[in-house]
Amino acid sequence: MVVNKEKNGLTIRFLIKNNMAFKMNPPFSLFPTPVYERDLPEGVLGKGNKNGTILISEDIVDDKEQTKSIIDHEEIHIDQIKRGDLDYDDKNVYWKGKTYPRSKMKEGSPNLPWEKEAYSKTDNYNKY
Repeated sequence: MVVNKEKNGLTIRFLIKNNMAFKMNPPFSLFPTPVYERDLPEGVLGKGNKNGTILISEDIVDDKEQTKSIIDHEEIHIDQIKRGDLDYDDKNVYWKGKTYPRSKMKEGSPNLPWEKEAYSKTDNYNKY
């Protein structure tokens, strides 16, 4: 590409073969989902958040196989949220337009529709 620059009445022409000084590879291609270790409630091993982060129980981080399984499972929930299929607030979970009151469900149950997808695509971490 030929570029003309004018300054103080002078025209400078030069050829640019590549207008980028260097190429950057974004870190999110390697680490797409931030994962944080936290003290989670009893029986909760992981949680996918609406902000795209995953929380995993600090009690299980020494078991790498279990940690990977839980992260894989929670990444499915992150994808469901990004697709618009899954949403939640303090009182309800919303799946594909239907409301599921939290007070009437067992969180994490493999029978819940959003959990069925996650369990079918990942290791069933109920074995842990």
